[in-house]
Amino acid sequence: MLAAVDSCTLAGFEVRRVEVQADIAQGEVKFFLVGLAATSVKEARERVRSAIKNSGLEFPGKRLTVNLAPAELRKEGSRLDLPIAVAIALARAGKKAPPRTAFLGELSLDGTVTHVDGVLVAARGLRALGFERIFVPAADAAEAALVDGLVVMPCANLKAVVDHLLGVETIQPYGPEGAGAAAEIEDSEHDLAEVHGQEEGRRALEIAAAGGHHLLLSGPPGAGKTMLARCLPGLLPPLELEEALEVAQVRSLLGELPTACRRPASSVADRGSHSQERSAARITVSSSLTNWPSSSRQCSRRCASRSRRAGSPSPGRVAQCLTRPASPWWRQRIRARLDGQAIPSAAAGAHPAPSTVTGAGSPVRCWTGSTSRSASGE
Repeated sequence: MLAAVDSCTLAGFEVRRVEVQADIAQGEVKFFLVGLAATSVKEARERVRSAIKNSGLEFPGKRLTVNLAPAELRKEGSRLDLPIAVAIALARAGKKAPPRTAFLGELSLDGTVTHVDGVLVAARGLRALGFERIFVPAADAAEAALVDGLVVMPCANLKAVVDHLLGVETIQPYGPEGAGAAAEIEDSEHDLAEVHGQEEGRRALEIAAAGGHHLLLSGPPGAGKTMLARCLPGLLPPLELEEALEVAQVRSLLGELPTACRRPASSVADRGSHSQERSAARITVSSSLTNWPSSSRQCSRRCASRSRRAGSPSPGRVAQCLTRPASPWWRQRIRARLDGQAIPSAAAGAHPAPSTVTGAGSPVRCWTGSTSRSASGE
């Protein structure tokens, strides 16, 4: 008895289809899981076994082989728990999975389908691959429903999914009425108008927000760096729909979508504990969202290089957006840019100094702009 269902795995923001094949045959009672599965996927054998039994379903007492195709693609994460259990249940019942339908979800030992990260990314990718229906955890149904043209089936537990596929009891698709009223746009918690003093720092934030430049605040603790940085989102306009979806995909991979207003990731530092898609999301956070590392040492040269390769914007012109005590040449350059006039060129050997922001008696050195690598790669 053989059955197959569709699912996917994520390689950063790229969605790759995975076919979960389950075969029940005569032989030694054993559960084989093949197909280049990572440790988190191999552990699904015990979760699936317990979830099937505790859901009131019968686990096959024969030789069971589950293949995750294609075999050369490495699979990570726990989102394949549900498709593995569904493939086993369908193989035992001698049924086929509905066409153009995918399954995502992690199983707890009692059969509950629990939240997984990256549902929005997976849903958009599966829709692009031609899928029309997706079974996801009930907690992630609203997230998957953001994708147009995709029927979202919320799954509370494994038994409900199997009963739906066998025609015993139907699961109602997630509809617009379940999404609730649209949330109103809230004002930023930190308002630049409430910041007293810090004239140069406020000026830097305003020009960085208006021109889309990078911003670096450097100084001792207590000088006001974090306070100023947290005011920056309040100066930016609301996101367009496509931009909002891109940001939501990043938050989805990081597991932060339900609380998207929390502080962005602090860095793109290399950490071995992160999976491939989470590492890509960290890089994207640094390149497309408002981001402030607590220390410049958190982002090494290697991280910065990875961020540039990931698509970080690199304007060709670098703007020194502060005045005192910067050189007069830089003041002229700033005024010319703001007035829409021709930007004067620097004299040979001119090297402007960064400006200094004084707050609580401590200096904060501020730069805005973006630098490009030289021909030597430094």
